[in-house]
Amino acid sequence: MDSSFTFVSGFRILRFRGDMITFLNGKLVEAQPGQATLEVHGVGYEVLIPLSSFERLPPVGSEVRMLTHLAIREDAHQLYGFLTAAERDLFRMLIHTVSGIGPKLALNVLSGMSVAGFSRAVASADVKALAGISGVGKKTAERIVMELKDKLGGLGAGIPVAPGQPGVPALPAGEARLQDAVAALVSLGFKSADALTAARSAIAVLGPDAPVEQIIRSCLRRPA
Repeated sequence: MDSSFTFVSGFRILRFRGDMITFLNGKLVEAQPGQATLEVHGVGYEVLIPLSSFERLPPVGSEVRMLTHLAIREDAHQLYGFLTAAERDLFRMLIHTVSGIGPKLALNVLSGMSVAGFSRAVASADVKALAGISGVGKKTAERIVMELKDKLGGLGAGIPVAPGQPGVPALPAGEARLQDAVAALVSLGFKSADALTAARSAIAVLGPDAPVEQIIRSCLRRPA
């Protein structure tokens, strides 16, 4: 297990790197836009995922192999999951290279734009397209272009490795798509009221039968 040591006042403090859990291989127990639960040898792991991975998840109850990144803070340990190496590579590149981008905003980027689309936008300095992702804005988009334009060649090939949030307002029965979309947007950083307004607006444009991931992606391309 990869680790490093820091000495504080004579005490040795063990600090683990964020990749100490590099993948999970187990049964998909639950899945919703933005989040999945995997059971591995009797232990359930909650994993935050981008829409790009959610769309390719197998049916609940299936076995799945998910690449992971473990973000360790003083108050929380959070696993982020990806079905392709390219998604995880881009996620790590964003949080480690671009100032002002943390894990939550990096998930927004991956949910709002494919890895290939992101690479094209950076290569062509398409600040407008990047700024259209919720939470990014023009200044952050400009930083992304400036700091990543020479680094995207290191992304993985993108081959898949395997086939009710707190604070969400109560919704009328029968609005399952709306409820799922709101829950996912809240997990991605939207305030609950803003998530509900954005999701309803997207459904009004896309139609009541629009897939949840399409609703969320539409919301992520609007100002939060």
